[in-house]
Amino acid sequence: MTRSRTTAFRRRIYAGPGESWRDVRYFTGHRRHVRRVMRKLIPFAFRERLMMVVTEVNGCRYCSYYHSRQSLESGIPEAELRELLAGSVSTDAPAAELPALLYARHWAETNAHPEPTAVRRLYAVYGEEQAEAIEIVLRMIRMGNLLGNTLDYLLYRATFGRAGLRHDEARYSPHPPQPEQSVSASPEG
Repeated sequence: MTRSRTTAFRRRIYAGPGESWRDVRYFTGHRRHVRRVMRKLIPFAFRERLMMVVTEVNGCRYCSYYHSRQSLESGIPEAELRELLAGSVSTDAPAAELPALLYARHWAETNAHPEPTAVRRLYAVYGEEQAEAIEIVLRMIRMGNLLGNTLDYLLYRATFGRAGLRHDEARYSPHPPQPEQSVSASPEG
């Protein structure tokens, strides 16, 4: 069965190699800090919740599959995972994580350019070290999402629309490129 080309590719992708290269350079330049975030500052289940929220907004099917499995392994209940996959921030999530999960959704919806008031609120709730760690996790999953979506876009183009689309592609709104800005925010906004 061939898929109709009536649905256009709508998920966010890297605008070009320069954008993806900036992300790669950031993470290679901050390896020690990233390692500390992943091992000590953000617990496994919290990290997976953050990643699932961003992945749901960006629609990367590869990240969704992988992080769904990781979420279950981290101890996130199946019912909560279903809510995250449906685009809801679960009320079953620990109360201390809810502000960060709501921020993660806003951060992803604004293509990593959150409102300054949202950034200030994140830093006020979690403090500088934890807020920066949360932003690193968000930036990491965004990079994975955009790489996966860019791969799907290349498949879509190479097969003249017969591959690379999600079954629910139409639900994603087209994302125009953002102006050249840094992906990380500062609390000063």
